[in-house]
Amino acid sequence: MKCLKAFVYFVFLFFGVQACKKQLHLDTNLSSQASIKIGEVGSMTGSEATFGISTHQGILLALDEINHTGGIGGRKLELITLDDQGKSSEAVLAITKLISQDKVHAILGEVASSLSLAMAPIAQQHQVPMISPSSINSRLTAQGDYIFRVCFMDFFQSKIMANFARYTLDAQSVAILRDIKSDYSGDSAKIFSDFFSRAGGKIVLHQTYSAGDIDFKSQLTAIRALNPDLIFVPGYYTEAALIARQRRELGIKAPLLGGDGWDSPKLKEIGGSDLDGSYFVGHFSADDPSELVQKFISGYKSKFGGISPDGLAALGYDAALLLGDALRRSKPPGFLDLREAITHTREFRGATGKITFGADRNAVKSAFIFRLTNGGNSKLAVRMDPG
Repeated sequence: MKCLKAFVYFVFLFFGVQACKKQLHLDTNLSSQASIKIGEVGSMTGSEATFGISTHQGILLALDEINHTGGIGGRKLELITLDDQGKSSEAVLAITKLISQDKVHAILGEVASSLSLAMAPIAQQHQVPMISPSSINSRLTAQGDYIFRVCFMDFFQSKIMANFARYTLDAQSVAILRDIKSDYSGDSAKIFSDFFSRAGGKIVLHQTYSAGDIDFKSQLTAIRALNPDLIFVPGYYTEAALIARQRRELGIKAPLLGGDGWDSPKLKEIGGSDLDGSYFVGHFSADDPSELVQKFISGYKSKFGGISPDGLAALGYDAALLLGDALRRSKPPGFLDLREAITHTREFRGATGKITFGADRNAVKSAFIFRLTNGGNSKLAVRMDPG
């Protein structure tokens, strides 16, 4: 009987130790000199590679700054980046490897909402905090209390663009041309349509395309027949730029409106002056004269060969800096209450503005509307604050 009790005690002790190890995760093996591993999942190749590369470079700059000032409690931050090629299946494999094999403390990524939605349940299951720099889909943070975002949400973005169209541009009618394969595009179109209609405007036509299409003339011809004041294109930069070119070829004068999916240097490269007069929503304004923003811009240019940062770079930078700030506030520095530390982020000053997490772990912050002019260059039109 005593042997049986001893055996039972050993079993409970063994599994208790294993449970504690699982809860402590990395800190069971971390010395004061060990690095703190941060995982990043991004589209470094594929159709939206510019998003992934810009975000990655922003993260690198932030981690360099943190490590240059001594890291976190004397430990350096080590970034492990995996390319998901813009595919959900690859994103799932990447985050699984980072958590199970590389034993990262936290995940930065993804950019695209569809990929973040695929990753989030895995981060939640393993209780590893995941911060998306720029996934705006409203369903993301509902996946669990370990999931965060530093960007504004699709609801806010589409609402302010609808109100801007109706009240600032005085548009009476809008046609919508959206990507039928994209939840991001579909959700944005619906929210815009609802708010524009509530404001007394009229949606005269809904047209669709599929990501990767290069010919939009049939949809634009149908739109031209109704002569709307504006055309809302809530998609990504490649298709938006091609639509702008073909709109001009068909003699359509209505400006285009877009969201943060337009925010890439490739937009101007493809669309050029055909984009002039159009507007899009962005996360970051290089026109901000604040010391923090100008420091970010100069640091980015210095590190990446004179290239100017875009909104995705700024969001990657802010996501990494915010994570570093939360790591410093966690006890001991590094992990045990990291989720709580991130949750209690208030008035964090980043390149994209002040960031405060609400109860739903979504960032409460401002957005910027840009006008494209002089060959597709973006110029700040207005800053839109929450509320």
